[in-house]
Amino acid sequence: MDREALIPLSEAAAIAHLHPDHLRKLAQKGYLRATKIGRNWATTREAVRDYLRDGEKRSRDPYKGRR
Repeated sequence: MDREALIPLSEAAAIAHLHPDHLRKLAQKGYLRATKIGRNWATTREAVRDYLRDGEKRSRDPYKGRR
């Protein structure tokens, strides 16, 4: 992942219209490409767009319906 393009999950959540905790869980399970820096998770705008475009991945979201 390009460290220059990394954004915090709080910013990614605003882009995706999802809660940051939801994105954190997706990152932990590997549904969202992200990296952990210290105790915080970061991702890229491209990874968020890829997740939102992938209907199959979103349908397998283990946290779907818990939002």
